Formats: sequence, structure tokens, C-alpha cells
Amino acid sequence: MGFFRRFSLSRNIGIDLGTANTLVYMSGKGIVLEEPSVVAIDKNTEEPRAVGREAKLMLGRTPESVDAVRPLKDGVIADLDATEIMLAEFIRRAYDGNPLIHPRMVIGVPSGVTKLERRAVMEAASQAGAREVDLIEEPVAAAIGAGLPVTEATGNMIVDIGGGTTEVAVISSQGKVVSESIRIAGDELTESIINYIRRAHKLSIGENTAEEIKLRLGSAYELKGKEARLEVSGLHILSSLPRTISISEAEIRECMVDPISAIIDAVKRTLEQTPPDLAADIIDRGIILAGGGALLKGLDTLVGRETGIVTHVAADPLKCVVLGTGRVLEDPNYDRVFSDRSVLV
Repeated sequence: MGFFRRFSLSRNIGIDLGTANTLVYMSGKGIVLEEPSVVAIDKNTEEPRAVGREAKLMLGRTPESVDAVRPLKDGVIADLDATEIMLAEFIRRAYDGNPLIHPRMVIGVPSGVTKLERRAVMEAASQAGAREVDLIEEPVAAAIGAGLPVTEATGNMIVDIGGGTTEVAVISSQGKVVSESIRIAGDELTESIINYIRRAHKLSIGENTAEEIKLRLGSAYELKGKEARLEVSGLHILSSLPRTISISEAEIRECMVDPISAIIDAVKRTLEQTPPDLAADIIDRGIILAGGGALLKGLDTLVGRETGIVTHVAADPLKCVVLGTGRVLEDPNYDRVFSDRSVLV
């Protein structure tokens, strides 16, 4: 292989363009970037003020002249211009600021997105400098990244719970056999915490505070041992003054029942549609949870109890999708996994 061919391959990147976080994988290097999917834009100049972690810290804390936004909602692009800004900046960082001419990109997308939404992803990638864009559905990428034998004619079940969508799929021979995509995931869990604390405690809290509560107190199933409590500060709705309250793990578990139940119902519906032979494989192999939502304490136990099938959390659930995009970049055996392919320039 010549020098220029090797250099071209080294520039290829895989991207998990997520509602909550964006991860970038570079051929030959592995994961080179992991940042929140947030952009802060100056309203007067329409120029970016911050992207990624710095922008996330500005959520709910910006002056009137700055707007901190999440350009993706429910797993799809809600603000194309902001997504293009964010993607271009992340790619620049991935290459240490060095100029890059037209890389190939493999991007994970939810399985339930429309043709218009797929086109928006391709357009954003094109504006960010892509030479060629291959789209791979997130549950397929997650299964590959989790190390499941998706090239074999056996049933593999993956439940990928991201920020904006939950993807449930049964995969065999590099393709989905049965799948369901619902726009209920980590964001809805966070929103349920915000709504509960506002309703039950008359306290208004921000998104970052709610995410911290979810991380520290969130659980899907009552586990053994003493349950934790956490002091939370916010703005009291009635007095309009700052106030601190104490909340329990049981409260947070209860307020998240509805979105968690919706996720489990999607798993059950997918299992009901699975061909018997593949269902037998799943019973033998178990269900695999991926995505940030897989880290919710006790969720694997609850899914296992509700389905009667042993459920495991992937070894590195937050990185399964981006690792899957990287693997298909580097391994030609995954030639049938793409849902859309386009040469842009």
C-alpha cells in the first residue's frame, strides 16, 4: 500500500452524532474526541462562542446576547446551521487543528429517521468537509461496537438507549431482522426529574442539575442497601428565592417510571415480532444494553425480570456506537451494514 493510500485511510473517521454527546473515531487511532453536543452562538454576530464542554457549562447561564443550544433533538438534527458549526469544530479538534481535505465519514443515525432527516445529516457532513458519507443505523453500529457476532446467521438483541432515542433491534447476518426506534431516552428521564421536583417541591432546577441528580440518585430497580439522598438547590417557584431541598433515591426512581416503562414496552414488542429461531438465540445469548441509559442502576435487572431473558450491560456502553463506526471503517467484512452511501465531492 502506497504512502498516499495509507494517508487517505488514516483520515477516515466514524462519528456518533448523538443528542447528548458526539464521539469521533479516527482510523488507526481510535476514539479521538468525546464532547457534549452543545453550541453557544452570539446572537449579534451569529458566530460560535463555544462548542462542546465549554458550551454545555453555559446552558441556563448565558447573557441575553448568547444562545446555548443543543442542535440535535430526539436523535435528529433540529438546527442544521448549529450542527454544521459543531461538527466542523469537532473534526478540526480531532485533527489537532490541522487542515483536512475531504475525509470519508461513517455516521451513526437512529433507525427511525426519515429520508429528510438522513439528508440533513449528509448535508451537515458535507459542509463540515466530507468527501463521502456512509450512514449506519445506530443499533447495528452499537451491536458491532459491543462485540456481538452480527456477521453470523444468529440472533443478537441490542437495546441502545441514547440521549434522544432508544433503539431496539434484533440483528443477524449484518442486518436488522426486527427493530423499533422510540424517541424516549435519557432526555426524557432528565425531563421527568425536572418536572417532578417542580411539581412536588415547587423548585425550579436546570438541565445540568437534573442530570447530576440522575447520575447520583437515578435507578430503575430497588437495589439492596441503604438508599442515598441528595441536597438540591434551585429557585423556589412561590417565593422566587433560592432554596435547598433534600430528595431521595426512591423519589427519583418513582418519577422516572413512565419513560422507563416505555423503553421496556419497546423491548417486549420487538421480542414479540422476533422469529422463533432467532428468539431462541437471544434466550441463549441474552439482551445487551448500550448507550448512556444502560448505566442507569438496576435497568439490566428490571429488563431481565420483565422479559425473562438475562440482560447484560455492554463493556463500554457509552462508546459502542462510535466503536462500531470505527470497526466498519477498518474492516471490509462489514460491507452490508450501511443504510445510505453517498459520494459528495
